[in-house]
Amino acid sequence: MYFTLTVSTRRRLPVFGSGSPGQEVPYNGRVSDKFGNALFNLSGFFTMTIRTRFAPSPTGYLHIGGARTALFSWAFARRHGGVFILRIEDTDVERSTPEAVQAILDGMAWLKLDYDEGPFYQMRRMERYRQVIRQMLDEGTAYYCYTSPEDLDALREAQRARGEKPRYDGRWRPEPGKQLPEPPAGVAPVVRFRNPAAGMVAWKDLVKGYIGFNNSELDDLVIARADGTPTYNFCVVVDDRDMGITHVIRGDDHVNNTPRQINILKALGATVPQYAHLSMILGGDGQKLSKRHGAVSVMQYDEDGYLPEAVVNYLARLGWSHGDDEIFSAELFCAWFDLDHITPSAAQFNTEKLNWLNQHYMKLAGNDRLAALVRARLGARGVKAGDAPTVEAVVALYKERAVTLNELADAAEVYYLDLHPDRALLEPHLSPEAMPALHELLERFRGMAWEAPAINAAIKEIAAVYGLKMPRLAMPLRVMLTGQTQTPSVDAVAALFPRDTVLARMARHLQ
Repeated sequence: MYFTLTVSTRRRLPVFGSGSPGQEVPYNGRVSDKFGNALFNLSGFFTMTIRTRFAPSPTGYLHIGGARTALFSWAFARRHGGVFILRIEDTDVERSTPEAVQAILDGMAWLKLDYDEGPFYQMRRMERYRQVIRQMLDEGTAYYCYTSPEDLDALREAQRARGEKPRYDGRWRPEPGKQLPEPPAGVAPVVRFRNPAAGMVAWKDLVKGYIGFNNSELDDLVIARADGTPTYNFCVVVDDRDMGITHVIRGDDHVNNTPRQINILKALGATVPQYAHLSMILGGDGQKLSKRHGAVSVMQYDEDGYLPEAVVNYLARLGWSHGDDEIFSAELFCAWFDLDHITPSAAQFNTEKLNWLNQHYMKLAGNDRLAALVRARLGARGVKAGDAPTVEAVVALYKERAVTLNELADAAEVYYLDLHPDRALLEPHLSPEAMPALHELLERFRGMAWEAPAINAAIKEIAAVYGLKMPRLAMPLRVMLTGQTQTPSVDAVAALFPRDTVLARMARHLQ
């Protein structure tokens, strides 16, 4: 192994969104290996600001895999006092939508993944991309190709027939002593990157280890289409260079893009970032996570009643670990996070563990906060929460038992609706032995102090008089009041209701 000393105290960056020069920013001096990977910083002499980015395509919701990528990129920047950038890669005009952009922004905000710069939109940087393409054409690192799509299809078909890997054959690639044909009239050319013909492109992936490709396996990538629009891999390279990205943390579906991007970066004389490719997330059945596994959109977890801190905590443990620690805040995660403890194998999504975490965070959450979230859910159902009882009081009673906010809303709903429990659920509990005791309990409730200890004492006393076990009275009372067979202690449940509501519901079923 040999080392390359790269010393650069400042680098001039363009203003994001345009092609004009921007301010000078501090850059790093570092020692690199032959793959361009930083081995260590010359701390004390130069400083390097860690700059990461999350770069989703707005062609749908922010899915859970993208959210984990954003979380890891955000945490790495926060751990090192760096800069986290949000970039919207919206060059797929046909599939990109404003609604998808908003879904990304909403998901980031809900998870509290604040970004320091952005959001930047690739469609607003078209002139910058064209400027770099013109520069590459002038320098000979790119060239015009007039091969028609039909000719390319025929070329690839012939290669497949011969058992060869389909690839562009370089017919328009300039070479010393090579005579190129006359450009055909009326044909708009694409622009191709002049990929190195020999050697290897390799990097030490911060998750997967050494990865290398022979340049002979990489054909000359189209970097601008015939209509002049730049292609994805090219836009990514220009953005990463202009935005000074030092670490690219992304899904491993981009591994095959990386050698092409590295070669373009080197052709532009840019510093190659360090790469960390995260393995995919699998569902509980071991298959790639998809809609059939349930909620895969980040905002779907909000709709399903999960707290953002629970989702963040769960995503943090999805392919990364800090010893045996399971529960930790976002702040602690940032303090601990490193790339060394990301597993290179696929992570498996476990809804039961997410539920366990959510229940833990709900128990810790303040009643005022939970009440506001539950009140919003009740409102979305058309249920108006009153003051008797307050939603805060319901939350205080039920939050130890609930797994999600939606379960809390279910529990609260029965206090504000004119409930008619299923008679089939209630009938088994209205036995001839229990009916006289329930009637007496109804009368006792009319004049006693309305509080849980008094209600509990009344149920016990009447059960004893009639020779019944307490559940023989508690269960029918519970069903009459809530329509449920599982609740917290029935005396606490009844005490939350206004006395008149309890009397009316009991009378309705005891007539």
